[in-house]
Amino acid sequence: MKTNTIKIFSFLFFFSLQSSLLIAQKDDREYYEIKVYHFRDASQEKVLDNYFQNALIPSLHKTGIKKVGVFKALSNDTSADKLMYVFMPVKSLDEVNQIAQKPESKSEYQTAAQEYLNAAYNAPPYARMEIILLHAFPLAPKMNLPQLQSAKNNRVYELRSYESATEKLHVNKVKMFNEGGEIALFKRLNFNAIFYAQVVAGCKMPNLMYMTSFENMQDRDAHWKAFGEDTMWKNLSSLPEYQNNVSHIDITFLRPTDYSDF
Repeated sequence: MKTNTIKIFSFLFFFSLQSSLLIAQKDDREYYEIKVYHFRDASQEKVLDNYFQNALIPSLHKTGIKKVGVFKALSNDTSADKLMYVFMPVKSLDEVNQIAQKPESKSEYQTAAQEYLNAAYNAPPYARMEIILLHAFPLAPKMNLPQLQSAKNNRVYELRSYESATEKLHVNKVKMFNEGGEIALFKRLNFNAIFYAQVVAGCKMPNLMYMTSFENMQDRDAHWKAFGEDTMWKNLSSLPEYQNNVSHIDITFLRPTDYSDF
């Protein structure tokens, strides 16, 4: 009897382990890291541009990260708090830590990054930096490169952050994007979305973020007009189960740098 019990427990343990491994294998959703650099003037901007273009991006490319996006907020010309965004897709959260450690040991990285790394305390390359970690949505497990024809300096990338009042309402909004069909609507209307993801660590939670891209601002406005007038969106947004699931929206218009991968 005792031997049979041990065999049963062994079988259940093995079955549970195999099931967990299968689930992990099926979940191939990417993680994303967004670093937001706040800076004040052209001097800091120059140091950041040089660092990203000549040190960080080449180093990330060597580690296998080929799609690094670097963007500047369109409001930078008039804003005192100017912003630069660095977007990086990774396979896991462990990879974020691994990649952060790898460049430090590379002499070519150290040489290219010395202006940034060795900046004096009274002449820093930025005013403040923040990191946002995200996990891709189930129905948008991988990022997509935009299919745009315009020059980079004409493009508009729209980064949206949707906060919810509670975790339950946040889960509801994520469901609205996935099972509810919001992602499918964006795709049908050709919004050229880069990613859709839940924020797993950041200063504003619970929330989700996504990025769409357009040829120019006129193209952006036309797409959102079509979205607002679409019958599917009108029906979806009026459903009782999806009411009040967003408490605050932040919209940031961005433009890719010349050296951005997309």
